[in-house]
Amino acid sequence: MSPAKYSGVKPARKDYCQFIIATITNFTQTYMADHKPVFSHDAINRYLMNDDVSPDAVWHSVGHLVRRSGNACLIFDDTVIDNRHSFKIELVRRQYSGNEHGIVKGIGVVNCVYVNLDTCEHWIIDWRVYDPDRDGKSKLDHVRDMLDDAIAQKNLPFSTVLMDSWYATKHLMLHIDKAGKVFYCPLKTNRKVDDSHGRNPYKAVSDLEWFDDEMLRGKLVKINEFPKDHKVKLFRVAATNRTEYVATNDHSQDSAVAVKDMCGIRWKIEQYHREGKQLLGLEKCQCRKARAQKNHIGCAILAWHCLTRLARKLKTNIYALKENLLSDYMKEELKNPSIPMSYA
Repeated sequence: MSPAKYSGVKPARKDYCQFIIATITNFTQTYMADHKPVFSHDAINRYLMNDDVSPDAVWHSVGHLVRRSGNACLIFDDTVIDNRHSFKIELVRRQYSGNEHGIVKGIGVVNCVYVNLDTCEHWIIDWRVYDPDRDGKSKLDHVRDMLDDAIAQKNLPFSTVLMDSWYATKHLMLHIDKAGKVFYCPLKTNRKVDDSHGRNPYKAVSDLEWFDDEMLRGKLVKINEFPKDHKVKLFRVAATNRTEYVATNDHSQDSAVAVKDMCGIRWKIEQYHREGKQLLGLEKCQCRKARAQKNHIGCAILAWHCLTRLARKLKTNIYALKENLLSDYMKEELKNPSIPMSYA
């Protein structure tokens, strides 16, 4: 055993984030301790149990990096940190996963991404762990809280809110409208709307008739159970392998092409979900306690900001940055093999 092993040195937030950046597939405390002998497994566990890498703490660290613009949007979406084989990790619950198109066991996280539409750069500015047993909040409650916080506390300029059909509820859409922001969100195909000005019964959006001009410029509809005089502009948009019916409170919008382009920006949050799981170990923490899991998520987001900032500077992406770590290893191994090839 190395004499430096278990020296009593306590890991800090920066040490754990550095580990997330450096490791490729194994994100466990044991693996970190094995490769950073100055820290014991127990010391790393105590760090994760004692720190508080909350959304506010992360914002305090990275908020200054956000390039603000009035021509910006917020994107809301949730992801499930898959823990289907776990039986003792707190926060794990059965819930719907869009990636799996079904119910899985995992930790639900609702995320908020800020996109500067002038530069196409994006930042993770907030997130909330879905834990209704402890805080009594739904995912819709978390989105509303993050929206209000972005306006009142973070003072972020933005004009538009993007979200998927899961969040296209009456209360949230009206809340966004009341805040003076424009929303774009697809409606589920069975959502009841009226495009006849009250002359005909409500019908599912998938059953609406579309004239050529409406296909290009959209049409005004009233969504069932919305206030009497509150209408939205509805667009029929061809998406990958499906048709989306996108609603917006911007009645001046008259281009289905522009609506499709705006909805395409939602991919930014999907990109983060993929990067977080594939490169930053969001699903790989084996800690059982909720506090440790939340701190792991916070540190992964800090690491994402660090990698993304460097990738922008080098005009590359964080996949390439991570791959280069292995590339350097391969070059050194081929030059000076740790295990020389031998036929004997």
